[in-house]
Amino acid sequence: MLNISRNNVEKKVSFEGFKSLVMSEPTDQSKKRVRVLLWFMLGTVLFIFLPWTQNVRSNGYVTALRPDQRPQTVHSIIAGRIEKWYVSEGDYVSKGDTILLISEIKDDYFDPQLLERTQLQVDAKVLSAKSYEQKVKAQQIQIDALRANNILRKEQATNRLRMAELKVTSDSIRFEQAKVNYSIGEQQLVRAEELLEKGLRSLTDFETRKLRFQEVQANLIASENNLLSSRNELIAAQIELNAIDNDFRDRMAKAESEMYSAMSSQFDSEAAATKLSNQFTNYEFRAGFRHILAPQDGYITQAIQVGIGETIKEGAQILSILPADAQLAVEMFVEPVDLPLLRPGNKVRFIFDGWPAIVFSGWPQLSNGTFGGKVVAIDNFAGPNNKYRVLVVEDPEEDPWPYALKIGSGADGIALLNDVPIWYEIWRQLNGFPADYYTRKEKLANKNNK
Repeated sequence: MLNISRNNVEKKVSFEGFKSLVMSEPTDQSKKRVRVLLWFMLGTVLFIFLPWTQNVRSNGYVTALRPDQRPQTVHSIIAGRIEKWYVSEGDYVSKGDTILLISEIKDDYFDPQLLERTQLQVDAKVLSAKSYEQKVKAQQIQIDALRANNILRKEQATNRLRMAELKVTSDSIRFEQAKVNYSIGEQQLVRAEELLEKGLRSLTDFETRKLRFQEVQANLIASENNLLSSRNELIAAQIELNAIDNDFRDRMAKAESEMYSAMSSQFDSEAAATKLSNQFTNYEFRAGFRHILAPQDGYITQAIQVGIGETIKEGAQILSILPADAQLAVEMFVEPVDLPLLRPGNKVRFIFDGWPAIVFSGWPQLSNGTFGGKVVAIDNFAGPNNKYRVLVVEDPEEDPWPYALKIGSGADGIALLNDVPIWYEIWRQLNGFPADYYTRKEKLANKNNK
């Protein structure tokens, strides 16, 4: 019954026999449910106004911050054959420790006395270069002597030329004097002959005059001959002076040619000595490369080349080594849509594999078992997985990372962004809007308000 009439029949009629009607009547349990529902709605309204820390979650793994502290492979610089191992996997090695010994497999380096014999060749070439150097110095001394001798010879030839010129002048004067004497003698002979014809002179006087004339004539011829001889000597002196220069140039050309030839041989010997020295140094370094040394302190993790007598090529990977005392970092990858939200200095929480944790991603203060980090580097290009790599180091303001944490361990990273109400985060997620940009100024302001 609907019980809408003013005539109340509850007290007149018993409803206990009508089960469906009894179930529809209000009871105390229904009122309790209503109160619970109201309290739940009130709690929900209060809950959506609670603060919520926006975050970007991504997986990564532990690595080293510095490239030289990351696991590396040790290569063989030369080709060879494995002769002896000095370490085993898991051993700790210091920088410079011998890892293994290899022997040569190329016939150019089989000689056990290769370095000594190469050194002998170097010494021989050095001595050869010094010998040519001494020869060059001797040729230079000879050239200097030729120059000095040429100066003296030219002075001597110049003096001879001057003497020849003076002799030509003297003989020409004598020749002129002989011509004058000849003319006078000829006139005297004519007058003597006239006097003889007139009977004023005797025949003896005429013959004497004639003999004197012949002497004058002979003196003229001798003076002319001496003049011509002096002129020939002058020409010879000029030729000798010119010949001295020509001879000097010939000797100088020959001496300089020999000097330059010796210099060329000297330079060739020095070049050969330098080449042999370089070759000796290469041999010496190559001998050192037979011992494979540890590049830094670390642990031997895996032997790639194994056995005794196995041959390896140049640049072949021999083993891998894990550097000791590396500064750990986490390499995590984020989606391109989340990249603008991250900046160097952002806070990140990590869950490392092997360390249990209770995580409330929106309330990092309530999380337990997580470790803090700080972003130090973000790549400017996407990797092969079409994600951006973010490098995170230990946060000095947080608890230190576990001591037993090793490179290669997995890490679940939660990059913390801005603090917003829960209702805003729900509204943002439903509408697909991006998270708010994290700013250090806002974070500091929030801390000061608290």
